[in-house]
Amino acid sequence: MTRYCVIGAGAAGISALQQLREAGHQVDCYEKSDRVGGHWNTDYDALHLITSRDTTGYEGFPMPSSYPHFPSRDQVRDYLHSYAAHHGQEDLIRFGAEVVSVVPIATDGPVGSAGWTVHLGTGERIDYDGVLIANGHLWDQKTPGIAEHYTGRQLHSGSYRNTGDIDGDRVLVVGAGNSGCDLAADAAAHRIAADIVIREGTYFQPKTYFGVPRQQIPWMGQFSPEEQDLIARLLARVSIGTNGDYPGLPTPAHRTLAEGRTVVNDLLLYWIQHGRVRVVPGIASIEGTTVRFTDGTERDYPTILWATGFRSSLPFLDESLVARRNGTPLRYGAGIVPHGLEKLYYIGLTGPRGPQIPVYGVQTKLVLRMIALHEAEPERFAGIAAYLGELQEADDRIDIVRAVWDEQRADTGRLLDAMRAARA
Repeated sequence: MTRYCVIGAGAAGISALQQLREAGHQVDCYEKSDRVGGHWNTDYDALHLITSRDTTGYEGFPMPSSYPHFPSRDQVRDYLHSYAAHHGQEDLIRFGAEVVSVVPIATDGPVGSAGWTVHLGTGERIDYDGVLIANGHLWDQKTPGIAEHYTGRQLHSGSYRNTGDIDGDRVLVVGAGNSGCDLAADAAAHRIAADIVIREGTYFQPKTYFGVPRQQIPWMGQFSPEEQDLIARLLARVSIGTNGDYPGLPTPAHRTLAEGRTVVNDLLLYWIQHGRVRVVPGIASIEGTTVRFTDGTERDYPTILWATGFRSSLPFLDESLVARRNGTPLRYGAGIVPHGLEKLYYIGLTGPRGPQIPVYGVQTKLVLRMIALHEAEPERFAGIAAYLGELQEADDRIDIVRAVWDEQRADTGRLLDAMRAARA
């Protein structure tokens, strides 16, 4: 019997584990921490989903109806724990087991075609016919080099918990994605003056229209993705106005939501208009606790919060194996298949806009189809990475428009069907 491995027991890993089990595969799951749920155990206290409760759960296991429309960090954490407990996973996952390396089994064929050897921190080495990597992309914190010149208290958004982490009565937040906007709003709500660096115009979207979560407006599904983009921008203009209505907020250079970054947060806009949050331009230099901005102004800050993103790190893979562009691994097959590597699969490295948790099961179902093609061959190898690499363009995006990802997924399914038919 073939044997498969899942690395990580966060939201992606437990979904992949369950899909493999239900398909009848023998599977091991390794988690270096002592619990399931990944970053949802340690994210900042003020975090809430930006997608709705009823669209964000696992297939066949909805979030409790007692949850609000936009569950808190603690509620999502408890939901993930309950999913694992319901399926008896906590007795199957090996906790405190760090994967230190994943090495292709030696072969004359393509890299990975004979499977992979997983090396654990305990010294154990186990061979697998395939490995599903679900270690997440929100843990290896990235801060700019200029941070080295700052002498006050500084934290990355991945380490921030609450306003108790802020020294003084003023804070600078660097980064204006969903997390950065959350942190600035959290400070403002606790009567801490917050400046936020916003260098480029970003479209803001509220979480609800007409009191209904954005993903659940029934009539929106009647329109094409391009039409939905236009409608969302028009509704936002009516409900929250334009960036020009908020002092210092740059106007987006891109015309549509799909062409650039979009932030689902109207609390930041609320606090800008109440004077608790001030928008500042890019940082020119830092000396001690004094920050000088690109417009020539400067200000002292006792605390800086860096909401500057994460690296897409795969510490257990030799970097010579990982083809990257813009720092992100290149992938095919709706973000699943690494460039040039067979029988290795990324689960959750792509984040299509919208609800994330359902994505992991959809990706694993595609993996199951790939596994079936491999197992149908006499040598248990079908050359899927090479096949998709010839027919699809490599993608380096994590943030990707849902409609584009849906097209990638449909194309991958079509190509897998064609491969199966050709070998029948």
